[in-house]
Amino acid sequence: MSRIRAKNEEKIIRAASRIFAEYGYAATKTAAIADLAELPKPNIYYYFGSKEKLYRAVLESMVEPLLAASEPLVEYSDPVRALTAYIRTKLLISKDYPYASKVFANEIMHGAPHLPSDIVARLTAQTRILTSRLSEWMEQGLMDRVDPKHLLFAIWASTQTYADFNWQITMTLGKEELDEQDFEQAATLITRLVIQGCAVKAVG
Repeated sequence: MSRIRAKNEEKIIRAASRIFAEYGYAATKTAAIADLAELPKPNIYYYFGSKEKLYRAVLESMVEPLLAASEPLVEYSDPVRALTAYIRTKLLISKDYPYASKVFANEIMHGAPHLPSDIVARLTAQTRILTSRLSEWMEQGLMDRVDPKHLLFAIWASTQTYADFNWQITMTLGKEELDEQDFEQAATLITRLVIQGCAVKAVG
């Protein structure tokens, strides 16, 4: 892929993420995406073919980081290190992909009507891997026995809320946008709640 093509595709996906997040799939016009991306409207179809394919690209721009975020839980044998890295990575996704996160959340809240089956399969497989890993640590006595799926739900909710409910959080904090310190404080608190709340023990 040429550098120009990659740059334009990234610009379009970022613009599309914002427009889809603000207006939803049905109400989104490709002309609005082109205007925000500062590119001619034909470029949208040249690079992505259709609004549906562009929407999928936006979902994939969120799904790929979500899948990659699970790597610490698979790579590290120490649950404290793994969960700390996982929570921080999840928060970074909310920080770096705020609009794509909202698009993804809106898709899920509406029953995932446009979420391709292959993406559903990959996310489902990831969840099985994560719950298996958590269960393994519980069996080893490295953390309290809790429902691993509900623990994941709690982590997802507490990290993704910084993107999906950004307006509420910034309003409550009395600021226009979140900064590095806000995400650092969130990471520290959420990690503490999970580690201490589930009595997670370090290895070694």
